[in-house]
Amino acid sequence: MSNLTRRDFARAAGLAATAASYSRILGANDRVRIGYIGLGNRGDQVQDAFLEHADQETVALCDLRDDYMDWAERKERKRGLKPKRFKDYRKLLELKDMDAVVICTPDHWHAIMFVDACRAGFDVYVEKPLSLTVKEGRRMVEVARETKRVTQVGIHRRSSPFLTEAAKLVRSGYIGHVTIGRSYHYRNEWPHGIGNPPDTDPPNPWEWDQWLGPAPMQPYNRNKSYYNFRWFYDFSGGQLTNFGVHYMDMLRWAIGLEYPVSVTAVGGKYVVQDNRQIPDTLEVVWEFPGGHLITFSQCDSNLAPGNLQNSEMLLRGTKGTMYIHFSRWEIVPEQINDRPRFPRSPIDREGERANRGIRRPLIEAKRMEGSQDTAFHARNFLDCVKSRKKCNCDVLTGHISTTNTLIARIALFTKARLDWDGEKERFTNNEDANKLLHYEYREGYELG
Repeated sequence: MSNLTRRDFARAAGLAATAASYSRILGANDRVRIGYIGLGNRGDQVQDAFLEHADQETVALCDLRDDYMDWAERKERKRGLKPKRFKDYRKLLELKDMDAVVICTPDHWHAIMFVDACRAGFDVYVEKPLSLTVKEGRRMVEVARETKRVTQVGIHRRSSPFLTEAAKLVRSGYIGHVTIGRSYHYRNEWPHGIGNPPDTDPPNPWEWDQWLGPAPMQPYNRNKSYYNFRWFYDFSGGQLTNFGVHYMDMLRWAIGLEYPVSVTAVGGKYVVQDNRQIPDTLEVVWEFPGGHLITFSQCDSNLAPGNLQNSEMLLRGTKGTMYIHFSRWEIVPEQINDRPRFPRSPIDREGERANRGIRRPLIEAKRMEGSQDTAFHARNFLDCVKSRKKCNCDVLTGHISTTNTLIARIALFTKARLDWDGEKERFTNNEDANKLLHYEYREGYELG
């Protein structure tokens, strides 16, 4: 017990508490049979999250790479299982002895695979960001509703107990009216970043063609495949949708927001010397109804703290500021003046001096530690597959947060402040921007 850290204890306690509720659900001891599509970096992590729960079973694996499937299969063999293997996800979707599908492929594949899985009768856990375009995300919402599937988007903070507590506290008004929610993605990739490998013939032409899927045909470059695809717009929205969707979702969840009324973005590839397309420097501002701003700040050339506590996010309220870190949050109370500010004139300055220091904190500082482990999110999905209840981050919730980041990408492309109608999911002041809400798939691919 002496080696157990506070973070480990909080995580274990949280999992134990949630497990108690699942044991009361009819059929909770039945195993949910899962097929995994995409077993690379994030796919491997999500598989590990599901493996922490005894009431699931891996029945199938799908990936273009044999070594990724070998790695995933070794973990299953330790549990006495030998899942079926596929390189074509459509073959996996033909299985009859399966309940749910976990999709952890690159972003540009999410929509087609999600729709196909729903139509094949499976519940779906799909990694974030939900989609590459706004139109894809809306279609995913529609198909999930039509087919009545249980869905979970991998914005796993939604299932973290300590972040759930943070969101509830902010929404309760504890820190007052929140005017600004800020988020930070700072790292130092200068000067070489992901490097400048030349275009070459693909090691395996069939695999490259399958990897591209609906994306435009283009020369093979090793940076455009597998993990580094996130630095290229045909396959990803960049760090804005990769990390930014986590921050956007958390901040709008805490404040109680859905769609912004406007968005603007500035930035570019300023200093990092590689073949990326996404910015190394970016600032985004979303304006929401009711007097709220959310910001995303990206700097890939400097690791200095973005705020006093070097937190991932912060929420500035009229009564206090909440700093949200990876495994804890803290509230710093605001000092409130008892009286309006005095005019700074020679006549009134004496009164200002006399009243200086009459301040009082309206709230006490609070702090909490915890974990945002993906195992909580996996647990919630398994529970909802059995109960048929809505997951913590269902497809609509994930679509709203993803859309908010995708329209920021369009604001960057158009170099304009864009006004957004969240109900119609269209820009109201820029028709050229509306043309970027989707792209034309490569021949042979369509969104069902």
